[in-house]
Amino acid sequence: MCSIFGIFGLQPGDDLQALRRQALDQSQRQRHRGPDWSGVYVDDGAILVHERLAIVDPAGGSQPLLSDDGELALAVNGEIYNHQELKKELTQPYAFQTGSDCEVINALYREDEPASYLNRLNGIFAFALWDKAKGRVIIARDPIGVVPLYWGHDKHGRLCVASEMKSLSDTCADVAQFPPGHWYDSSTDTLTKYYERPWREYDAVQGVDVSLVELREAFERAVHRQLMTDVPYGVLLSGGLDSSLVAAVAARYARHRIEDGGQSEAWWPRLHSFAIGLKGSPDLAAAKIAAEALGTVHHGFEYTFEEGLDALPEVIRHVETYDVTTIRASTPMFLLARRIKAMGVKMVLSGEGSDEIFGGYLYFHKAPNALEFHEELVRKLDALNNYDCLRANKSMMAWGVEPRVPFLDREFLDVAMKMDARHKMVDKANGRIEKAVLREAFEGYLPKEILWRQKEQFSDGVGYGWIDGLKAHAEAQVSDRVLAAADKRFPYNPPQTKEAYYYRHLFEQFFPSRAASETVPGGKSIACSSPAAIAWDASFANMADPSGRAVAGVHEQALAG
Repeated sequence: MCSIFGIFGLQPGDDLQALRRQALDQSQRQRHRGPDWSGVYVDDGAILVHERLAIVDPAGGSQPLLSDDGELALAVNGEIYNHQELKKELTQPYAFQTGSDCEVINALYREDEPASYLNRLNGIFAFALWDKAKGRVIIARDPIGVVPLYWGHDKHGRLCVASEMKSLSDTCADVAQFPPGHWYDSSTDTLTKYYERPWREYDAVQGVDVSLVELREAFERAVHRQLMTDVPYGVLLSGGLDSSLVAAVAARYARHRIEDGGQSEAWWPRLHSFAIGLKGSPDLAAAKIAAEALGTVHHGFEYTFEEGLDALPEVIRHVETYDVTTIRASTPMFLLARRIKAMGVKMVLSGEGSDEIFGGYLYFHKAPNALEFHEELVRKLDALNNYDCLRANKSMMAWGVEPRVPFLDREFLDVAMKMDARHKMVDKANGRIEKAVLREAFEGYLPKEILWRQKEQFSDGVGYGWIDGLKAHAEAQVSDRVLAAADKRFPYNPPQTKEAYYYRHLFEQFFPSRAASETVPGGKSIACSSPAAIAWDASFANMADPSGRAVAGVHEQALAG
């Protein structure tokens, strides 16, 4: 994964050298995402800058990727897992210039329209493709928004695009997130949604059964696809169900190289796993059990509350949000990424997305029926780009470590989400806890104490003292009087708690514009504060703390740490 930066709509008389220097300066702000190399493309209509983190074809594959005639210039942040299959399906000859998995996008553009080929890509991506002959730019983002992308216009009306907001926030007064699952065509000035799935509507899944074997095999294929790498990699292992399943499946494929169909031994055959927490945290203890069962080379790191507190300003600058839940969870992840980078690892698999697919959040216990359960799953998937995907991507990429998320693999989503939600619902009377169907599909893969461990939010699992300490620190920093006037200082989305106010204050130091604040969704970030969930249990409406422990009557795990 990398970063991209682009300026489009250049006019005669524009000083190309000055704009090139400006583009490099703005792109440099996100160079942490791609420390391996910088590439620049300039012509009379466009400037593209690419900061590369070399994962596939590290010796070649530098970007922007040019067609053999020089008419197409492509900058991509992401991975195309099915690039080999797509190359075989091409109907026209294309002279590939590199071994990059992303170059297939240029080939597909030559023979089809984006509305068609975007739905054939299985990967995580954000890209800008410049067609010099037509003076046309195509911008697109992956279906769920695993990879970040922002856009806006400078004071001269030129269109700008970047992987992170920090590259645009002081030059584009209208900076905004580019929406997931959409593509933009400059030739028609239209933004179009390309990702639409039948399973979004409950009527399409009602009564549909998915066997445990089909579910398990679909996930195994997803993990296998995402082991595509030519550099050292590992897995994030909190000891919870989701990360442990990712690690368990990855361990089965780790010894052979994915890029040549498993014909040769992997360049780094020992699977390494990584965990972090305060001393005595639930995650560190559970991760050790899982790692011993799976035989991974495990690295459990401890951090202190003071180290986390010291990192908060940098975390907020990197993750570009003031959302309470996201910042709580991003901080230990940010610290872990630094440890991972120091060990020479450049890619990790992570467990994001499972809770949104299977209803893993504890408030799903309150769902009254399968229809409402399913509708809430879809709502959660639509919001992932603002929360868990944003956290995982930006926390890791702050140190040049690429996160991949097999649960959000496009093909796996189609299998898991076509299942009638009644199979995913909690049934305490019959001993079925959250995500029981997923646990049942992987019986025998993990120790029972891991396979059937109750849900912990990541910010809880690293140690309950982390959240309690953050709240106490904010209490000391923000007075009652200041919080009471929050809506005067922050008219848009005013903070409701002292902790939220403290994060918003830090965010504003880096991103003072109104447009920047509007890139963060309005309202509470608490998972169970959605209108649907409040209808399930009115007590959720007054919950001011997004910790999993706050879901009264549901979280039953003994507190530890």
